[in-house]
Amino acid sequence: MLTRICSRIAKLSLQLGVIGLVLMLAAVSYQVFGRYVLNSTPSWAESLALLLVLYVTMLGCAVGVRDAGHIGMELLSGAVPGSWHIPLAVTIHFLMLLFGGLMAWNCAEMSVSVRDYMIPTLGISEAWRYAPMVLAGLLIMLFSIEHVVALVRGEEVKPAWH
Repeated sequence: MLTRICSRIAKLSLQLGVIGLVLMLAAVSYQVFGRYVLNSTPSWAESLALLLVLYVTMLGCAVGVRDAGHIGMELLSGAVPGSWHIPLAVTIHFLMLLFGGLMAWNCAEMSVSVRDYMIPTLGISEAWRYAPMVLAGLLIMLFSIEHVVALVRGEEVKPAWH
């Protein structure tokens, strides 16, 4: 059941990432159109594109942890004896869980500390800049737990994009 839930969350994250990329492309295209055709650069377009980069990147990062898409996940397994593979993989996923928790916690604190400040060109709170890191940290924790459970059960986590 955990794998099905995590798979759905990862697929949704990928879909939101694609939507974010399309919106980012539209914002940047509008900015270029405004600058060179209308001779009036829209001030909000660059801020929106930068905000969307954070969301797309952080969602992709979390899904990369679930789908074992990061190079460090496989780096050590070839250098140690076969009997060490599962304990090493569990250790790596516990470290990823710790990293995700620290990222979520610290970014949540930063979000709270800047929530009263506004992004002037968008008219929204600066806290929106930290929300994707909090979300990604929580997802990294969830996906790390999924991997540990799968390793203990002798199962494999299938990538979300399959």
